[in-house]
Formats: sequence, structure tokens, C-alpha cells
Amino acid sequence: MRCVIARFPFDLCKSGVLASMHGIEPEPITGDSVVIGRRHYPVKQVGAVITRQDRRDFTAGEVTRAMTRLGFTCRTHPEAAPTRTLTPLQNASALLGAPTLG
Repeated sequence: MRCVIARFPFDLCKSGVLASMHGIEPEPITGDSVVIGRRHYPVKQVGAVITRQDRRDFTAGEVTRAMTRLGFTCRTHPEAAPTRTLTPLQNASALLGAPTLG
């Protein structure tokens, strides 16, 4: 299947990606990931291996789109839950041990 990654066309097939990733140890996942075989790889690592380009040259979205079209399972990394920030008054009250109002 013809895929464009970092403005360059690549003829990729599922068996070719499997062969390229065989024997490569997955890096820790900090963002989106691709399931290849029984392993979860970061999409940037997969993109760097199959295109032989620097990771700064392509986006995770380009690789995710290509891997999805080839039939691989792609997962997005859940964003951290937003934390409630306290106003300066609430922060001072909490430090003093006084109850806060809402």
C-alpha cells in the first residue's frame, strides 16, 4: 500500500512492517502506540524503523494513519486528567488548615 510519510511515498505492506520490527525491542510508551505482533511500540519508533528517517521528520499522526490502513491496532495515550488549581486565597487557607469554601 502506498503511504506518504514526511512528504515521501512509501510502498508498505503488513508483512514488510512485521519483518522490519522483528527483533526490535519496544521503547517505553509515552504517546500513541501501535500493536505489532504481541508488542506495543511507540508510533515514532515504528516510523523511524520503517522509513529510516529521523523522528523529527514525520508526525505521529502520519504513522498512525499508515499503520491503521495496513490493519494494525493503534492506541492513543490517555492525556493526564486536568487537576483543579487553587486560587491564592484557597492555597493560603489550605496551608493554614482552615476549611475552604468551594
